[in-house]
Amino acid sequence: MAFTIALLQIAPDKGKIDQNLDRIADAIKQTASEGGDLLLGGESCVSGYILEGGVEELAMSGDELTEALSKRLGSTNHPVDFSLGFYEKAPGKPFNSMGYWEWNESGVHLKTIYRKYFLPTYHVFDEARFQQAGDALGILDTRFGRIGFLICEDIWHSILPTMLATAGCDLILVASASPARNFQEDKPLNIKRYEKMLTSVAEEHCIYLAMSMLVGFEGGKGLVGGSMVVEPSGRVAAQAHTFDEQLLLAPIDMEEVQLARQRTPLFSDLRFRWTDLMDLGSKIDPLP
Repeated sequence: MAFTIALLQIAPDKGKIDQNLDRIADAIKQTASEGGDLLLGGESCVSGYILEGGVEELAMSGDELTEALSKRLGSTNHPVDFSLGFYEKAPGKPFNSMGYWEWNESGVHLKTIYRKYFLPTYHVFDEARFQQAGDALGILDTRFGRIGFLICEDIWHSILPTMLATAGCDLILVASASPARNFQEDKPLNIKRYEKMLTSVAEEHCIYLAMSMLVGFEGGKGLVGGSMVVEPSGRVAAQAHTFDEQLLLAPIDMEEVQLARQRTPLFSDLRFRWTDLMDLGSKIDPLP
């Protein structure tokens, strides 16, 4: 199936959810008017990323966010699915989550919520102090095919995209917010690292990856941007500018997944040995 994805790269107004949702709703409507089918927003794009102790006050339930989006979007004759990052209200500490909604003639419908699995606690990050980690894979069957979900740090651990690909996901959506660091030539080092990770995953498993990044300054840190779509061949098919807001539309053709796998048998080898690999993994005793 061929469709058009829109990557929403914005600088959220920190803590001002109503204003951010107004802008997000406008971007979803723009995606529909330009013929787009699926919009992906960045990590915590609803509220801003670096909230620390303020995250509990600004966290929302999935139903609350759906209601707020419904008031802004109503219904449409051009269906658009969309995924947004937000802090999810929960008993104890909030989750760093991304939801997936369908917007069609009957309104806005929440289909699933994925909760960030790996919470970084190094360098400028202290997420585990203010949030709780998820405990499940993010997988959803959509009108485009089976989609997987990851949030920022999750993609740095290659085991998660490998599990999603093995579970049948032909497209992985990544919501991210990454402070710029170590400028090298024309791009910050972390953008180069993301390019390397996403292209390696795409090429190994012959899948699409789409990543939406935040921009702007929060807590004295500049969020880098550079949102991208990577093809099953490992080629970066489209990439947004660094540090600038942008709505980037790009084509995706899911048939390219099978064509790439016919050319490169790596994924079939992995799938064939998956049960054996899980057995090997169960015998590993991780070092303390």
